[in-house]
Amino acid sequence: MEALLSLSVALLAGLLLSRLAKLAKLPAVTAYLIAGILIGPYLLGALNITGLGFSSMEKVKTFSILCDVALGFIAFSIGNEFRLSQLKKIGKQATIVGIFQAVVTTLIVDAALILLHLIIPEKLPLSAAITLGAIASATAPAATLMVVKQYKAKGPLTNILLPVVALDDAVGLVLFAVSFGVAKALVSGVVDVVSIVVEPLLEIVLSLGLGGLMGLLFHLCERFFHSRSKRLSVSIAFVFLTIGLSMLKFKIGSVHIGFSSLLTCMMLGTVFCNICDFSEELMERVDRWTAPLFVLFFVLSGAELELSVFADIMIVLVGVVYIASRSAGKYSGAYLSAKLSKCDDNIVKYLGVTLLPQAGVALGMAMKAGELGAEGAIIAQITLFAVLIYELVGPLLTKIALTKAGDINPEGKTSARHEHAKKIAESQAQ
Repeated sequence: MEALLSLSVALLAGLLLSRLAKLAKLPAVTAYLIAGILIGPYLLGALNITGLGFSSMEKVKTFSILCDVALGFIAFSIGNEFRLSQLKKIGKQATIVGIFQAVVTTLIVDAALILLHLIIPEKLPLSAAITLGAIASATAPAATLMVVKQYKAKGPLTNILLPVVALDDAVGLVLFAVSFGVAKALVSGVVDVVSIVVEPLLEIVLSLGLGGLMGLLFHLCERFFHSRSKRLSVSIAFVFLTIGLSMLKFKIGSVHIGFSSLLTCMMLGTVFCNICDFSEELMERVDRWTAPLFVLFFVLSGAELELSVFADIMIVLVGVVYIASRSAGKYSGAYLSAKLSKCDDNIVKYLGVTLLPQAGVALGMAMKAGELGAEGAIIAQITLFAVLIYELVGPLLTKIALTKAGDINPEGKTSARHEHAKKIAESQAQ
């Protein structure tokens, strides 16, 4: 009973607050995150009233399976943007920008934090500074996709944005593995080539392979069903199955084998949308089914944000330097690479701003960094602080950038009620 009450309150809180956000011309994603903070352990949850919010972080984490599923569907939707017809036009540019801006961001954050380490070595160890540089490369696909969908963004900037975000996470995994390997060597004094080079490359290749295989099986299975409802059910079943399989972890000799659920589900969507002739219609139906799931995902993400990070002034200081240097890296990296690859002027100006949101992937890296012990705890706190700021500010900046680029209609999204009334008026006129 308590779980259902908590979920219903979370869903309603997010939806109601999104009405206020609309009046303030803020993205709905921001409203969902704020709703999560309000019903989280630090505010309403602290009242300890059954069903009214989440009284502890442990209660929030009991719904982690919903977050895993939501991220899987988000990645599946982004995979739908990798249609060959579109990639022929922007594939080269997206690849250059995706790799270049991620590397530049890591280098700039590394430089800033290593300098800060020299000033306050007792608060920011060198291993933590190097690891945070790699974490900075990751961009949150969820918030970006939700802004694009809410405002029905369409144009050159949107076309290149989603492929860049997807590639960004693949590059981020490699950068993190290398940086984390160096950090572990600094802490332990032992260099492990397998964990630095072999494991991250295996993770990417195996994730893409598993996603591709599941995409082929998905297409074959869909051919046995013809009704829209059954095809929708099969789609949901395959995304669930792919998420489940991507969570498998095992060891062969000294090599740890794992998958990235984001890359696997992206590849599932990519293969399916390129070989299935009715994929666009099916993706629209999946989007409608997942709408309440995404609301819950962002509300739960808001409830998970650690407000306690503000208690340590030194963490706040390092966090501010991290945010400033990461923002500079994302913007300058995207600007330079877009300019070099001869992208549209609006892409050159505004792409970097849309790459600022950061959440799930970065938090996953920070959790992995926990293996460093005390240094890992510092990394987690700084990442949590940055995610808190980026998740609240990032979606709004993405909306502003897409609007200035002309990809969002300034009049905003037309409601379903208005669309229905318009159709009735047109039919009566005829």
